[in-house]
Amino acid sequence: MGKFEQEAKDLLQAIGGKENVTAVTHCATRMRFVLGDEKKANVKVIESIPAVKGTFTNAGQFQVIIGNDVPIFYNDFTVVSGIEGVSKEAAKSAAKSNQNVFQRVMTTLAEIFTPIIPALIVGGLILGFRNVLEGVHWSMLDGKTITESSQFWAGVNHFLWLPGEAIFQFLPVGITWSVSRKMGTSQILGIVLGICLVSPQLLNAYAVASTPASEIAANWVWNFGYFTVNRIGYQAQVIPALLAGLSLSYLEIFWRKHIPEVISMIFVPFLSLIPALILAHTVLGPIGWTIGQGLSTVVLAGLTGPVKWLFGAIFGALYAPFVITGLHHMTNAIDTQLIADAGGTALWPMIALSNVAQGSAVFAYYFMHRHDEREAQISLPATISAYLGVTEPALFGVNVKYIYPFVAGMIGSALAGMLSVTFNVTAASIGIGGLPGILSIQPQYMLPFAGTMLVAIVVPMFLTFFFRKVGLFTKTEDDTALQAEFVAQEEAEFVTHEPVTLVPVEIVSPLAGQVKELSQATDPVFASGVMGQGLVIEPSQGELTSPVNGTVTVLFPTKHAIGIVSDEGVELLIHIGMDTVSLDGKGFESLVAQGDHVTVGQKLIRFDMDAIKAAGLVTETPVIITNQDAYTATITGTYPTMIQAGQPLMLATRI
Repeated sequence: MGKFEQEAKDLLQAIGGKENVTAVTHCATRMRFVLGDEKKANVKVIESIPAVKGTFTNAGQFQVIIGNDVPIFYNDFTVVSGIEGVSKEAAKSAAKSNQNVFQRVMTTLAEIFTPIIPALIVGGLILGFRNVLEGVHWSMLDGKTITESSQFWAGVNHFLWLPGEAIFQFLPVGITWSVSRKMGTSQILGIVLGICLVSPQLLNAYAVASTPASEIAANWVWNFGYFTVNRIGYQAQVIPALLAGLSLSYLEIFWRKHIPEVISMIFVPFLSLIPALILAHTVLGPIGWTIGQGLSTVVLAGLTGPVKWLFGAIFGALYAPFVITGLHHMTNAIDTQLIADAGGTALWPMIALSNVAQGSAVFAYYFMHRHDEREAQISLPATISAYLGVTEPALFGVNVKYIYPFVAGMIGSALAGMLSVTFNVTAASIGIGGLPGILSIQPQYMLPFAGTMLVAIVVPMFLTFFFRKVGLFTKTEDDTALQAEFVAQEEAEFVTHEPVTLVPVEIVSPLAGQVKELSQATDPVFASGVMGQGLVIEPSQGELTSPVNGTVTVLFPTKHAIGIVSDEGVELLIHIGMDTVSLDGKGFESLVAQGDHVTVGQKLIRFDMDAIKAAGLVTETPVIITNQDAYTATITGTYPTMIQAGQPLMLATRI
């Protein structure tokens, strides 16, 4: 009889029996089930089983926390249940069947846009700064812009357009690459496709609105004799690039299945890239421009019609979705025409208010998640960028990803837009968006615009807090947050080691960096203390040293976690970063082997902090005592605080 045979039987019955288990696997601390019907799982009964430390649901996976003995428990479970385990990837794939279509779409979009978020943030800050330099007329400079008054700043502004153009005008290249990366297809083909969407051979998307149709027909077409195809680029446009990238990936997947491997290198790339390129320029592009032209007509009619207040509300609400699709570029033509005909534009103020509303929504999100370093690193720069008139980082980095800030921003923008049109707020010119947008407003309308801007700040922030509090539009965030747990930490299983001393054991810091309370850890399993007591360190250097004299009992192949048993019997787990198992060892170098005896301060693992952060992961490292039935962590001092490797961290006191 296995050690956990009876408890495994109890668990099988409590989760709804064998027929309710679609897939099962485990990491080093958790049993991971994909259940046919999660409602059949009796959580109270499961958590009453002695070996079970807790449960939680994770984006389609029902996870049962066992602890260090999970491999033994898993083996006993497979014996009593007759269920064969599957790989983690297979379990992850099966878990997606428990997600609805909307959840799958949002998860896919999040996985596509996450790798390009750093570029969007940098680009947003650059463009926002350039807006201040070249778009604001300062009274102290006799009504001139900074670039008009200073050759130095004119040079800086000109230079900064190099990365600004690369990030935003060439955004489709990043999107098609990321789609190929997510779909597991040839990334270089994705890059080539993206370049073909923004090539200098094409009419720049920003110039399409101001270019007469006759000139496009004469000079910007491919003439095939029997028909012509417009040579129009998709600079800064998201949807065409996304669809083109998906078409490329699905074509490649299709041809890989049907073309013999011996000739696949020749035919698969050709039969994937060319049709995807043709589709992008003949179907996706024309559809996008048709929608844009229709939008222009509607906007002109709405601004001058009898129900302009309603138009203001609708435009205010929909401008952010326009940015997502790339259709917002079409508004430049409308603004230009309004300025020429009436000496000002009522459209630009609403655009600035939409920037502010989305920025306020992401700022509220930042305030709620400010203790989560990973989220703070994205949301705070995105807030600054949006307040300076560039909303892409806020939209793609936070608001669209989590839905409820996006909805809150749309509602706030709708109210502000309605008030702006009602009070006839007019901008003298197309200038800087966001908060500095007030500088572009005609003087007689600055006061009412300030009032509408206050609405655009307060309403989205309030609604973001409210939606999160009551759970409206927040399902996606809940699922995404749990995805941080989806690829589980592979915590080490430790060998049984009987404590041999009652003297407190000093544990020194294995890292240099900032020490925080364990409750501040990103992973809720660590933060709850269910795995043991200890502290979490945000490292400043990528070098892990031994905190005790002892033996390396477990060193994972991915090198992201190590288990040590001190000579006194204290079992320690050190887990470098969160979700770093997903890196498959990339960026990690072990300097010791499992079974080695180590001394205090001995180098154990080198890790690349930049590689971890580039993957969108955090580097915070829990240091915990796992045999909490024998030792308790005695922690002194006030945290957070800075610490050097080798300095006293905590004491392990025998119970």
